[in-house]
Amino acid sequence: MYSLAPARLFDLSALKKLEDVVFKEDAWPVLDILTILIIPGGINLKAQDDKSIIGFISVEQNLFEPVAWVSTVGVAPEYRRQGVGKSLMMAVEKLVRRPVICLCVRKSNEGAIHLYEELGYQKKETRPQYYADGEDAYVMTKKLDKI
Repeated sequence: MYSLAPARLFDLSALKKLEDVVFKEDAWPVLDILTILIIPGGINLKAQDDKSIIGFISVEQNLFEPVAWVSTVGVAPEYRRQGVGKSLMMAVEKLVRRPVICLCVRKSNEGAIHLYEELGYQKKETRPQYYADGEDAYVMTKKLDKI
């Protein structure tokens, strides 16, 4: 069992540990995580069980862009395929104040791509060599019921 709650500055250490486990060589430095936690208009949610943070999502809503961007979403390996990622995605979609939400995903991440397609996201373009190891990313978007 887990619950969702806003991620805050005091979660920084735990979020960095989760980031390292989930993304390994692609993990963000601690300063990047700190930045997304304090940036105005950002949405940051954590999934937690009774012991630790098991998932995290961050969405940017830049004042000058008509779309929201999922900056990062990750779930601890032992909690994958249990609805945690889906719950995080659905929760931020309710909080986003833009008509469109976008994200980037590794072309090889079939599990995540399947989840996003199940939630109504569509592949819109490919960003060549997006990741540090040279792998391409799909840009996926979803229209939300927002004014």
